[in-house]
Amino acid sequence: MTIPDYQTLMRPVLASLADGEVRRSRDVIESMADTFNLTPEERAAKVPSGQKRIDNRAGWALSYLRQAGLVERPGRGLVKISDEGRAALDRYPQRIDAKTLEAYPAFLEFRDRKRGRSTADDDGDQTPTTGADDDQSTPNDLAERAERINRAAVEQEVLAAALGLTPTGFEELVVRLLDRMGYGRKGSAHRTAPTGDGGIDGIISQDPLGLDRIYVQAKRYTDAPVDRPAIHGFAGALLSKQGDRGVFITTSRFTKGAIEEAERINARIELIDGARLAELLVEHGVGVQPEQSVTLYRLDEDFFDSI
Repeated sequence: MTIPDYQTLMRPVLASLADGEVRRSRDVIESMADTFNLTPEERAAKVPSGQKRIDNRAGWALSYLRQAGLVERPGRGLVKISDEGRAALDRYPQRIDAKTLEAYPAFLEFRDRKRGRSTADDDGDQTPTTGADDDQSTPNDLAERAERINRAAVEQEVLAAALGLTPTGFEELVVRLLDRMGYGRKGSAHRTAPTGDGGIDGIISQDPLGLDRIYVQAKRYTDAPVDRPAIHGFAGALLSKQGDRGVFITTSRFTKGAIEEAERINARIELIDGARLAELLVEHGVGVQPEQSVTLYRLDEDFFDSI
């Protein structure tokens, strides 16, 4: 049989988790070749990036199921069916696809977070389509939309991976991000010792002597927002270091009181919430890898006019 598309794979991927066991996402993806009895040639077929085509499509199916909340991620590289996922198997005995997932608010939030993130699911197999206007789109439009939907999915994936880190691991991630962004390039960027840090998780020295410093606070929260007292405490830590600049980064969000406190105090504190953190990690290539680039061509009219 032919290699199924990513939407056809959604229900089989979800059904493979029906027993409620925690599995490696890689094993779930790779099992689809056996589920569909693919031939050796079909199993070996690859997309331009070099990834196996069946793995690419099954990976996107699993990613979309996670976005809808039908699959949970209990640990790094691990997946498990959710209660919503079990109910979906009963509710949709024949097929689960992108249209089906629109019944779930979490998927709609993902889809609408950066509206227009859709692309054609052609032989490139890089990103699935949820749009209905592809026939009226130029190749440039499709490529741009493909990049946007890919960014939306990867940003949520990288934020989930950050939440799976230990507190010290998250602090290390934040310091590496700031270093990649260029802070400390002429000096140094390092994480402070786990104990006795005085409320400071990282220090960015902008010059070799460490005279120009930026202090970092990193909080790995799942649901709880960062409120005013946390910002007030960070400002006190800055004062104890005789510092006047800081960056407070969280996987969660900041309350209105926290934002007002950062603006009120006599120090410059930049606030980076989970959504912005995910954008920065992808933008600066921290914790992600480029998969494929696409070159588009246009007619060179000047060339033909010169002949």
